Amino acid sequence: MTHSYWAAQWRYSKRRPERAEHLVHQDCLPALFRTRREAREYINEKYGYIRTRKDLRAEPHFWRMPRAVRVSVTWNKGDE
Repeated sequence: MTHSYWAAQWRYSKRRPERAEHLVHQDCLPALFRTRREAREYINEKYGYIRTRKDLRAEPHFWRMPRAVRVSVTWNKGDE
């Protein structure tokens, strides 16, 4: 069974040699949201400070704000 959700995708700048992207986790699981608005509100609440921190956006960190992305989640029922 596949469901569509929204998640926050953490990313580094393109200027960094090894471009890294991964989903933001909360309590050891990806933080999933039913709507894009919920995902964006979570991102602004938790990571909004990055927008004003030039020191974090510059070398050596190259941080950027996470983005709201659509993800598909497939639930596999265990063998019975």
